[in-house]
Amino acid sequence: MNVTADELAGIVDLFGGLTRPELERALSEAAFREDGGSVDDAALEETLDGALESFALVRYERSAVDGGEAEDETAPDLFVAGPTAFPSTPDAAEDLPHILEIDSRSRTLDRAALGDQAHDRFARAAATAVDAGDDDRIAELLDASYDLEAWAPVDLAAERDRLDAALERA
Repeated sequence: MNVTADELAGIVDLFGGLTRPELERALSEAAFREDGGSVDDAALEETLDGALESFALVRYERSAVDGGEAEDETAPDLFVAGPTAFPSTPDAAEDLPHILEIDSRSRTLDRAALGDQAHDRFARAAATAVDAGDDDRIAELLDASYDLEAWAPVDLAAERDRLDAALERA
């Protein structure tokens, strides 16, 4: 089974967020239900990397909330549906909440902390794109900046100015 970034976002959105092992288990269950198949690990890795790069998925570092003083510092990171995603759930994934028995109520997210983490990730991505002179990536990030601001309480004006200036120099 191969999935798109939007399908990954749809699956994690069913739960409010999933850890990496939970996401892999969910995909494995969906693949089996779909056609008795399995997940192509290499394709999943590529799709997951692309989803994170495009902000279709965002990694929520629970141990970093409140300056590293989270309620449970051992809590693993969660993948959550990001600002550029159009979450869609594969047909075989509709029963995953019943199969996996994950209580989505335990997946409360501090939206401000999640926004701060996404902002930091965005700023790093913008700096990398500008330093590399990657006009295509700069344009992608400019588009994503508006989605991110609508998705989380962040202000990306400074990063957008830097990206715009980089494109003007090109």
